Amino acid sequence: MTLLEVTALSKEFDGLRALDGLNFNARDREILGIIGPNGAGKTTLFNLISGIYPPSNGEINFEGKSILGMKPHQISRLGIGRTFQIVRPFQNLDVETNVLVAYGHQN
Repeated sequence: MTLLEVTALSKEFDGLRALDGLNFNARDREILGIIGPNGAGKTTLFNLISGIYPPSNGEINFEGKSILGMKPHQISRLGIGRTFQIVRPFQNLDVETNVLVAYGHQN
């Protein structure tokens, strides 16, 4: 089953195209990586999927339903979350506990 489907996704900032026609599918239980150099649009992609930015063009579907126009808290309630580039925000906690804190749950 396709969990997340991104179709023809684009984002422009004042004439600068950060993403241009991106397409990918993520299936249930599949692990994908987004890699690229600085400025490649990785963070922009996550901001689009999580509802921080609206796309200039394209579609984002989660479990077969569009999430475009939804607010970040609504998207979060669907089970889509994001993290930031903080390698280890709580130095005294192990990796699993750091992730659980971000998720809002504890063991």
